Amino acid sequence: MSSMSLLLADGRLPVGGHTQSAGLEPAVQAGLSREEVPGLLLARLRTTVAVDAGAAVVALHLVRSTGDPAPALRAWEARTPSDVVRRAQVELGRGYGRLLARLGEPVDRALPRPIALAYLAFRLEVGSDDLARVVCHDEVQSVCAAALKLLPLDPLDTVGWALDAAPEVERVVKAVAGLTDPDQIPAATAPAGELWQHAHARTTRRLFRA
Repeated sequence: MSSMSLLLADGRLPVGGHTQSAGLEPAVQAGLSREEVPGLLLARLRTTVAVDAGAAVVALHLVRSTGDPAPALRAWEARTPSDVVRRAQVELGRGYGRLLARLGEPVDRALPRPIALAYLAFRLEVGSDDLARVVCHDEVQSVCAAALKLLPLDPLDTVGWALDAAPEVERVVKAVAGLTDPDQIPAATAPAGELWQHAHARTTRRLFRA
């Protein structure tokens, strides 16, 4: 990965990721155990994260070729029917929008994380494969970081989870890195996760926004 890709993948990047658990807190509130977290990670990589990574890659292609990622945004919205999930992604996107503005490339609206990341990838000359990898890595590290606050475990456990998830990350990257058409974006869903996130949005006892 390039140094710019590593910058985007750095958990210390101040874009608001610390406010999100990537769906882990809702799952834990629904009864998910520590032993089941690796399975949750794989399920999200195969569904919602594949959609996000595919949308980011297609949006990057459109920004490069036409300057307008709107078709990728519409395709992402169609594949993300939950308003709670969409709002969480827009919150993350606002953080990346702040970084874009600091780089002299302000966007005129709040964008979800995949589209905002596509703009950043274009600005920083990050390739489509590394962009997809950043989306996947962001998900994995968000779950692992949140787990240390939500569950009793050894921090080395989360390192093991991240390493075990690496082959699935690379599978997602390989599947989406060459996409150029919004119709090619994966359309996988995770209904249980969406239901958990909707319940989580209504509770007043939580550490994370989503």
